[in-house]
Amino acid sequence: MRSAVLASLAGLLFGIDTAVISGVTQALQQTFALTPQGLGLAVSAALWGTLAGAALAGRLGDALGSRRVLVWLGWLYVIAAVGTALAQGLVSFCLFRLACGLAIGASSVVAPVYISEISEPAQRGRRVGLFQLAIVSGILLAYLSNALVARAGLGAIEWRVKLAMAGVPALVFAVLTPWLPQSPSWLQARGLLTAAQSAAERLGLALGASASGTEAEGRLSWRLHRTPILLALAIGAFNQLSGINAILYYLNDIFSAAGFSGLSADKQAVAVGLANLLATATGMAMIDRAGRRPLLLAGAVGTCLALVGVTAIFASGQGREWLLPLLVMFIAFFALSQGAVIWVYLSELFPTAVRARGQALGSSTHWVFNAAISFAFPVMAAHGPALPFAGFALAMAVQVIVVWRWFPETRGASLDDLARRLSGNARD
Repeated sequence: MRSAVLASLAGLLFGIDTAVISGVTQALQQTFALTPQGLGLAVSAALWGTLAGAALAGRLGDALGSRRVLVWLGWLYVIAAVGTALAQGLVSFCLFRLACGLAIGASSVVAPVYISEISEPAQRGRRVGLFQLAIVSGILLAYLSNALVARAGLGAIEWRVKLAMAGVPALVFAVLTPWLPQSPSWLQARGLLTAAQSAAERLGLALGASASGTEAEGRLSWRLHRTPILLALAIGAFNQLSGINAILYYLNDIFSAAGFSGLSADKQAVAVGLANLLATATGMAMIDRAGRRPLLLAGAVGTCLALVGVTAIFASGQGREWLLPLLVMFIAFFALSQGAVIWVYLSELFPTAVRARGQALGSSTHWVFNAAISFAFPVMAAHGPALPFAGFALAMAVQVIVVWRWFPETRGASLDDLARRLSGNARD
């Protein structure tokens, strides 16, 4: 449990660096004289980095082990936080946000894989769910930090201080991660049986029957892994087609567009972040009882309804007082379902030999859609503030059908059993 909690702190940094940008978008526009397209570039720069980070981390995680990669990521987070805070222009800002994205993308691959591999089947959902709980805790922490810094009256350097605050927890994580033990199943798959047994004893685990030797060099194969590949692509895409990260990144702008002041927007962002945290904790408590598939279905229905309401507010210009409740409803349903499920589900779909690369595939899909939607959001909103929310609502309606028809339940099964069940194009 201690190892799972420590590894999940990569999610805390993920959440902080994801949400902290929402508190500096207006300052960036003023400081660097940005157009809507320039703002979209500044916000989405990190997200293109996440794509590269997720893609690279899959191969690195399978080759070197997730634990070693986590150690490197802590220091990359520190460098990115300091660099963005000191940036003197849009180009340097985007480069350091790109580095931040590399760390976020890699974290989304290696941390869930590591936690999944050191957890018993009955506890795997809750343990991997710690990563998502840490993400939303980081998001809330970023919103709180932004609100507190905003009250300090720091003037022109306010946005720089907001970004620099992310470096503090990053430094703590970088110092602590070398204490993590290596994954027993990764060691076993590499044929290092003595080391695997030692790591398993340290973690209180029993070694499974995972293959070793040449199978550990196996490649992700469409013939062998078609079903988990399609599932990973689908859950990664729908996670972002909900609009979750675009809404989180531009939350203050959304409230401002509805007529709220800057300080009021900061406070309401904290309320959204708190709802996110509480709903994620509820989802974690339910995931190993209710299962992954029922949570995904309920969440898609709830987020769709909330997004329809937000669309109506911006389309009509009426009902501003309902914006916060509807966004809280959206966040709650998302966190209860997709937020709690995505990293768990991705970490369960693939065999040990290609697990990190499979996780990277789903994570990369998540980040491709994240970057594209986050870049497009301010441009679409400039043409009509209701337009992006209508698109998100439609995507969630489609997700209900896809999950109902094709998503299998993975609750309670061992990773080896799931690998056999989903390989060879098994449907369920």
